[in-house]
Amino acid sequence: MERSLSMELVRGLRQPHYRLHAGWGVEKKEEADDAATSAMRAVFDTIPMKGTVVIGEGEMDEAPILYIGEKLGTGYGPRVDVAVNPLEGTNIVASGGWNALTVLAIADHGNLLHASDMYMD
Repeated sequence: MERSLSMELVRGLRQPHYRLHAGWGVEKKEEADDAATSAMRAVFDTIPMKGTVVIGEGEMDEAPILYIGEKLGTGYGPRVDVAVNPLEGTNIVASGGWNALTVLAIADHGNLLHASDMYMD
């Protein structure tokens, strides 16, 4: 993967945390998740790639963005698959706790498992 693409993705990982700061500890987990997802999606729109979400917010959360099959990026650049969870730990953030995560995995097209929308061990 190209170094410039990697650095753009790092920017995408940092953005949700900037938006979450204002809502930290206000007991509104849906708003926290929406803020993180919207922030990450906005950054993805600027990254020079042809990305497809293979693991995302999904149907279980009834997420309107970052869903499985959604196209990401500018449409130019490398073709990649993306697994993403903008905010793992919505309850943690809503209660003002620590150690919530932003999760992102990216690989050349066809190299990430396109899993069904479920939780598993």
